[in-house]
Amino acid sequence: MAADIAAENYRPSEDEPFMNDRQKEYFRRKLLKWKEEILQEARETLAALQAESENHADIADRASSETDRAIELRARDRQRKLIAKIESALTRIDDGSYGYCEETGDPISLKRLDARPIATLSIEAQERHERRERVYRDD
Repeated sequence: MAADIAAENYRPSEDEPFMNDRQKEYFRRKLLKWKEEILQEARETLAALQAESENHADIADRASSETDRAIELRARDRQRKLIAKIESALTRIDDGSYGYCEETGDPISLKRLDARPIATLSIEAQERHERRERVYRDD
């Protein structure tokens, strides 16, 4: 029980070895909690959509309902892609590559991983990637 309480209060620190077992467990828990929250939201959305599937007599109400439904479904699709990224991050924790930049192999900062636990690029590599995207998008 004391170990669970300590795990709840633990925050990764630059003063300890990078991606030690404690840090891996911290990020695993964070990712699993995030995934469960997304799945819970999806269940609630599905229940709401099923409950609201009644026909609307007024065409404006029907159009509004269809628009709301389309927005919800787009949001759920983004959530589905996010779950895939979370699953990928969990796999990287298991194979030992989590926390390291896919482009450079350098460690990704703990602050970045804490803010965006699915990050696969260091801030520098992400910025380079975004600059390249802007250059090609402007063509």
